[in-house]
Amino acid sequence: MTEATDMVAKIEALGGKLAEAKASITKRFIGQERVVDLTLTALLCGGHGLLIGLPGLGKTRLVETLSTVMGLDGNRVQFTPDLMPADILGSEVLDTAPDGTRAFRFVEGPIFCQLLMADEINRASPRTQSALLQAMQEKTVTVAGQDRTLGIPFHVLATQNPIEQEGTYPLPEAQLDRFLVQIDVAYPDRDTERDILLATTGDTDAASTQVFSAQELLDAQRLLRRMPVGESVVEMILDLVRAFRPEEDSASAQVRETVAWGPGPRAAQALMLAVRARALLEGRLAPSAEDVIDMARPVLTHRMALNFAARARGDSLHGLIDQTAADLTKTRAAA
Repeated sequence: MTEATDMVAKIEALGGKLAEAKASITKRFIGQERVVDLTLTALLCGGHGLLIGLPGLGKTRLVETLSTVMGLDGNRVQFTPDLMPADILGSEVLDTAPDGTRAFRFVEGPIFCQLLMADEINRASPRTQSALLQAMQEKTVTVAGQDRTLGIPFHVLATQNPIEQEGTYPLPEAQLDRFLVQIDVAYPDRDTERDILLATTGDTDAASTQVFSAQELLDAQRLLRRMPVGESVVEMILDLVRAFRPEEDSASAQVRETVAWGPGPRAAQALMLAVRARALLEGRLAPSAEDVIDMARPVLTHRMALNFAARARGDSLHGLIDQTAADLTKTRAAA
């Protein structure tokens, strides 16, 4: 079997396994297929996800279900203003042996897992938020001068309430950039809410089953990075990301007038991985330009900001991204 044939077989097998995982997840997290796809995208790409939504929309339930289905050791931390870095990372305690000798012993914090749910991450102080920076980027933490490796794989799924901002500490741009995708969790439609009502108010609750193991997820992450990406898709990614930088010649007048700062190279890297994941989830062997357009919002929204005048007018980043992507598509089609 040639290498190309072998890769095709592996991608097709992984697509079937992902379909099974999605079916298991949606037994407990009903109707939000887009949200499930984006959380799986974050895991397949080896990245982290930022879940934005009001309380009661099932964000915690989703993360717990993902932990089961993907075979990951999961922990949950409720972020509060009095939470300290040691509450997440762990700390050294002084133990006294029976013979009277004393020695320090490290007690691991909840971050030593494979899937960490950081619930309401913007309620913790900047000092505590920064404790996650090294962990999210380097998959290690330094405590008492010693580097300690986290779980393999290691993923953070953080949640934020978009409405209640009193007493919160907005995440700095450097930390927002660590999240591969922003996942907006909206209200369900009427039919979906009816299904949720019937499924969750009886005397039994649907159970999800494990589909992946941690090693199988690592194998899937490596396979994703080997997926071919056509030159036209690469150029589309570069054109789209650079179009949102106000100082670029390729930026439109609308972008120059509304964007304070645009996405950096990490956005292009995230988009390159995300389009591959979307193709995998749809059972395709390679991504297309449509995948780039579809993943533009979740990858770019949290990596750019509107200026004061645009915010005062009530402009939307989502609207700007959609319009710029549509204009770029027309330009490329006409070329």
